[in-house]
Amino acid sequence: MIDPAAIDFEKGNGLVPVVVQDAATLQVLTLAYMDRAALDETIQSGEATFFSRSRGGRWRKGETSGDRLHVVSITPDCDGDALVLAVNPVGNACHLNRTSCFGAADAPGLGRIARLEQTIAERAAADPSESWTAKLVAQGPKRIAQKVGEEGVETALAGVAGPDEELAGEAADLIYHLLVLLHVRNMVFQDVLDVLASRAEAGKGPKTRP
Repeated sequence: MIDPAAIDFEKGNGLVPVVVQDAATLQVLTLAYMDRAALDETIQSGEATFFSRSRGGRWRKGETSGDRLHVVSITPDCDGDALVLAVNPVGNACHLNRTSCFGAADAPGLGRIARLEQTIAERAAADPSESWTAKLVAQGPKRIAQKVGEEGVETALAGVAGPDEELAGEAADLIYHLLVLLHVRNMVFQDVLDVLASRAEAGKGPKTRP
C-alpha cells in the first residue's frame, strides 16, 4: 500500500498531517495526524489509526464511538510529508455526529452521485410496495432501461423548449434511473467515468490524418 520508510516524519517533529477523504464521494472528512507507529498500525489493521495531539497518544478511530474508517488507499504527497487517506466510513467522521468535520453539508458536487448510489443500494432491498426504487429493481433491467429511454426523451424536449428548472429536473430523473439501471447490472457510475478517462487518455495520443 505504502512504504512507511519513505515518509518524512522528521519535518513535522515526528508527525505528518493526514487528509481523510471518502473514497466514494471524495468528500474531505477530517484532518488528522499520524506518527510512524500509527501509520504502521493503520496499514496492518486496515482501519485508520491516528496520533492524537490532545491525548498524547495513538487512537484508532471508532474505539469509543463505533464510527470507523476502513482504509482503501494511502497516498503520500510529492514531498512525502503529508498523506491522503481514502476510506470507506462506517458512521460519521466528525465527533459532532456529522459526516465531515468541515461543515454540516453532505458530499458536494459529483459526490452526490456516489451518495445516491448508496441510497439506491439500500432502498433496492426494501419492500417494493414502499419504495419506488425497490419496485423498479423488482421489475428488472428491461423496464428500467425503458424508463431511462423515457426520461432521456423528456430531458431532450426540456432542453429544446423548457425553462432551466424543467431541464434540471428532467436531467435529475434521467440520472437517477440510469444509476438504478447500472445497479441492477452490478455496475457503478465509476465504470462510466473509467470509460471517459480512457477516452480522454486516448485523445492525448498522436493524431493521424485519414
